[in-house]
Amino acid sequence: METVVMTAQERAEFEAFKALKEKREAAEKRKQDREAYATIVDETLAAVMPELQEISGQIAAKKKAVMDAFKGAIEMKSELFGVKDEQRTHTFTNSDSTIRVTVGHYTLDGYRDTVEEGIAMVKGFIESQAKDDGSRALVKAILRLLSRDNQGNLKPSRVLQLRRMAEDSGDEKFLEGVKIIEESYLPTASSMFIKAAVKSDSGKWEYVPLGMTEA
Repeated sequence: METVVMTAQERAEFEAFKALKEKREAAEKRKQDREAYATIVDETLAAVMPELQEISGQIAAKKKAVMDAFKGAIEMKSELFGVKDEQRTHTFTNSDSTIRVTVGHYTLDGYRDTVEEGIAMVKGFIESQAKDDGSRALVKAILRLLSRDNQGNLKPSRVLQLRRMAEDSGDEKFLEGVKIIEESYLPTASSMFIKAAVKSDSGKWEYVPLGMTEA
């Protein structure tokens, strides 16, 4: 074994070199680990994506088959009970009340540009009623009903509240403004949905998990 004699300065320089080398090696190891992780993610995604796409296709096909299966019942329901075509959901329960299926579609709220005239008319009337502190507070509360959601639309439930207030007030301008807003409502059908439930022995409805987050 060979013994190397170093001065204090040489020793310090050697330790600094050794620390720098170890730091670089550690950095290279982390880089290799990141590259290995990225490779694993890429390989896993490539492996599972076809399976997920296949599952998605099967779900879509089954979903359409269920909707088609209930199409005749929905048409007969409309004829027998006068159900309007725009009804968004339909719930069917068997005779002994042990199986229940709900089919329908989600709806996205939307309005024609004429809604702005209705809003302006309603705001003009409401703001004209602010004559004292009490009425101004009420006006602010009513104006909140005209606030918009994240998509910039009014909520139909709030418009309904405005309708009731307009009817209570009896003011023609207020009523006309609300009517314009209501006539501007232009909802669009979004994705279809299916909910299924069976009744347990204890008499409680238990939903059948139909989504990947539920199964």
